[in-house]
Amino acid sequence: MLNIDSLKEMKLDISGIYPPIVTPFHDDADKSLALEKLEENFAQWETMGFRGYVVLGSNGEFPNLTEEEKILLVSRCRHLTSKLVIAGAGCESTSETIKLCNEFAGIGVDAVLIITPCFYKNAMTPQALEAHYRKVADHSKVPVILYSVPANTGIDLSAEVVIALASHPNIVGLKDSGGDIVKLTKIVHATRDDEFQVLAGSAGFLLPALHAGCVGGVNALANVLGNEVVTLYDEFKRDPSSEVAKLLQGKIIDSNAAVTRRFGVPALKFMLDKRGFYGGPVREPLLPLTTEQKNIVGDIFIHSGLVM
Repeated sequence: MLNIDSLKEMKLDISGIYPPIVTPFHDDADKSLALEKLEENFAQWETMGFRGYVVLGSNGEFPNLTEEEKILLVSRCRHLTSKLVIAGAGCESTSETIKLCNEFAGIGVDAVLIITPCFYKNAMTPQALEAHYRKVADHSKVPVILYSVPANTGIDLSAEVVIALASHPNIVGLKDSGGDIVKLTKIVHATRDDEFQVLAGSAGFLLPALHAGCVGGVNALANVLGNEVVTLYDEFKRDPSSEVAKLLQGKIIDSNAAVTRRFGVPALKFMLDKRGFYGGPVREPLLPLTTEQKNIVGDIFIHSGLVM
């Protein structure tokens, strides 16, 4: 177990915008890792104002990667940037989660993102989730960020559990993709004294979340429209009543929905290809977009006025 007293200094500042980066695969039979394409994407992302990157998030298809591939991917990302690297290390098993956290710590990540375990959904009571996160945070050699994504897990990490965990010196924040602004406001208000930070898990509600006190966002859309998402954040920081920020928020809602809850990772990778990045194929059991779906997604982005 870590020496908790040694962690009682100021918590890691995670404010800013992070793309939860896609994992590039070759278009071969195995959909093998295309690390050279990752490097090409980073060459463009590094010119944008991101605070850092989330690797092995939901948009990184982490459930479809082996542990060896995860380590390779995180290691390459760490090599490609001096910005913050946050790695998804959540597993169904508490002990496996701790093991992966410390594998990534050895690579040099700045923090780990821990999704709620969900296979035994009915057993994931508030008590079970709190115990899981406390044990992970006690043993992780790098700071822990809680991750609630009920659309994927079927479990919404409650405000009460988050607030109870916020005082742990090795838990620095929460990425919440649920979009409940009342819940986010409650968490922000109740955890201010703990230096606890909340990140909006979707660009679709980024501006309202910033107004609620969130410190930034982990936003899938930033893979494709990084400059626009960063501009929204920067404009809010400059002036919370910024008309530019309001206009951008309105423009990105439909595009964000297209590459998240509506069509998901296949649409995100399709738009990366369209925008001069490398998206490439998804790994099965995910399926590529149909021609009709591609046309729908492309039209949504064009109608947003943000792309030509």
